[in-house]
Amino acid sequence: MKDRLRFLSLALALILVAGLPAGLVAAPAADLHLQSSAWISLNDDKPSTPRLGLRFMPALSLGKALGARWKLDSEVSLNLLASGAAEGWSQPEFTGEIKPYRLWLRLSSQRIEARLGLQKINFGSATVFRPLMWFDRIDMRDPLQLSDGVYGLLLRYYFKGNANLWLWGLYGNADPKGWETLPTADRTPEFGGRFQAPLFSGEAAATVHFRRAAAHGDRAIAPGGESRFALDGKWDLGVGLWVEAALVHLADPMTAHPWQRSLAAGIDYTFRLGNGLYLLAEQYLSGEAMDLFGAGGSGASLSALMARYPVSLLDALGAILYYDGRNRQLYAFASWQRTLDRWQFHVMAFANPRQARLAEGPSGNAMLSGVGFQLLAVWNI
Repeated sequence: MKDRLRFLSLALALILVAGLPAGLVAAPAADLHLQSSAWISLNDDKPSTPRLGLRFMPALSLGKALGARWKLDSEVSLNLLASGAAEGWSQPEFTGEIKPYRLWLRLSSQRIEARLGLQKINFGSATVFRPLMWFDRIDMRDPLQLSDGVYGLLLRYYFKGNANLWLWGLYGNADPKGWETLPTADRTPEFGGRFQAPLFSGEAAATVHFRRAAAHGDRAIAPGGESRFALDGKWDLGVGLWVEAALVHLADPMTAHPWQRSLAAGIDYTFRLGNGLYLLAEQYLSGEAMDLFGAGGSGASLSALMARYPVSLLDALGAILYYDGRNRQLYAFASWQRTLDRWQFHVMAFANPRQARLAEGPSGNAMLSGVGFQLLAVWNI
């Protein structure tokens, strides 16, 4: 089914290449963007095992004006990845992968947008831990901020006064997304929506999503419907403040704790020190329960402190500390970035538990467990 969706999305996108009937619209505007990245990472594995990788991501954006009010545009991009490791600095083993990264077609006007195909759908007010990370897996430690997309249709309507409504339907996304531990049942749709509106000096939103989860392991009966409900908001009160809360209910009689609750709250501020020191702090709590207001079961308590400082127009320093309160584990990450025209260079160091409990993003294919470093070079055109 996913292959069919890829074919449909690509066929729709190619409409822009072929063009609509002559005289109906202007010629299509095309923009080709190429990104290449290469990295090497090394930690305190025994024996010592360097890990290397190379990624190439071409992206073609096309657009056509349909009269004075409407626009048709598309993005087609690929993710070509080769990565490997050499245990003991000998006998390297490499793997390769080619897959679509974005593949969508969009029809839009000043107030309406409809986007179909493989796309990134993300929202919410939290920055680091994100209870509303439902459809992506962006890691704050990833300089490229890469995340796989989802296949679906996204509709957005923008009201006067800056309120907006999102509606979506997803299909063919078998792998777990975001915080999911169970995949979506095969050949079943997912759907949801979000309403966001100004509130005081910021904005607030309510979000829902519904899907049917797949079976646990070899169980013959699928767990059933999964419902998600969330509220979030963000305000500028001299400092930035945000809160994000989500409830997930799984209708499965075999699950001991069908309710999952999560909450994130944070604050950030840029101090007038030198070129501007940015600091962010965020707290995340989650737990499981037998009923909505019942006592919690297993869960997590995570704290984050992030700092960024632009040393110059070319150089920037960053650091992120995570603390896992339930397991008493500290995660440390520091980075230096230099930007030169089309090049970016990153030097990253980390000191994490050997058995890392935090999810990792897809970029770099880095092993962020233990103590080590990663060197990353990025070229854009």
